[in-house]
Amino acid sequence: MGVQVVWPSGAMALLTQLEADRISLKSQGELYDLYRNCSLAVLNSGNLTDNSKELLENYKNFEIDVVRNERGLKLELINPPDSAIVDGQVIKTLQKHLYSVLRDIVQVNSLRDSIAEMCANATPEGGNILDQGTIITNIIFHILRAANAVRADQKPSLAVCWGGHSIPQDEYAYAYQVGRNLGLRGIDICTGCGPGIMEAPMRGTLDGHALQDNAENSDRIGLTEPSIIAAEPPNPFVSNLVIMPDIEKRLEAFVRLGHVLIVFPGGPGTAEELLYILGIKLCHQNRHNPVPIILTGNENSRPYFEAINDFLIHCFGEDITRHYEIIINDAKAVAEKVA
Repeated sequence: MGVQVVWPSGAMALLTQLEADRISLKSQGELYDLYRNCSLAVLNSGNLTDNSKELLENYKNFEIDVVRNERGLKLELINPPDSAIVDGQVIKTLQKHLYSVLRDIVQVNSLRDSIAEMCANATPEGGNILDQGTIITNIIFHILRAANAVRADQKPSLAVCWGGHSIPQDEYAYAYQVGRNLGLRGIDICTGCGPGIMEAPMRGTLDGHALQDNAENSDRIGLTEPSIIAAEPPNPFVSNLVIMPDIEKRLEAFVRLGHVLIVFPGGPGTAEELLYILGIKLCHQNRHNPVPIILTGNENSRPYFEAINDFLIHCFGEDITRHYEIIINDAKAVAEKVA
């Protein structure tokens, strides 16, 4: 049985007794299974898989424990994946991601009771007490701020990229070029943190920032949530992992973070994301808050976007087209629109 010790950094190096007990293996706390599975997914970062059941079966002997001591806490990993270990040490990026899991799972749980109480007392919009939408938005901001994904001292320069996780090489290459051109212009990236379109722009933007001697300051945010992280472990290029409580809050976090949304070809999930942001843009209250939407892909994706465009016009009318722009096979033009 192999045991690896990881010392987390930052504020999460100190937990209260209650927080530690809730997540502890020894006490079989209420959060343990969720925390274990998310941690295992993180340790599987970079390995191509979309089968969460297979992942959990392959490492059913894996355990993780939060051990409190006089210095705060440490994480003990029991039988972690071999791919996460180099020369007897857990890869540093994965150590950071383990800290992110601890932060987000513990933090959300600590807020749960107060959130439930506030929502129970919430009134419809316009009442004297906060409505549920406002409460949820503030929760999302709290999580993103704790993850250092939003910073007051930084000009907004984050492009959110949506698209498929299982894509052909030519689509990957094009998305990489879009990311590279964004990185050359100092634009950071936020994706769903998995493979495919979630990886290619991140890889590209890292190279673009490196060419501008800015790789250390670039931000590559991966937004995920517990029900999908095992099927889509973080790709190797994620620099800041954030685990939202559920899919709905993850969607809102994308919109709150990005100053532009870039949509590549994808499946039903990508279509849902596109309809979500279009629904927000069509809301009358948002008419003075433009969020650019760019639909882009290589030449092979032209029929896909023509079909999407026809569908949207059929559903919402011709006026819907003013809310997005379609750019085919021109990565530089996409980056110039963003910058």
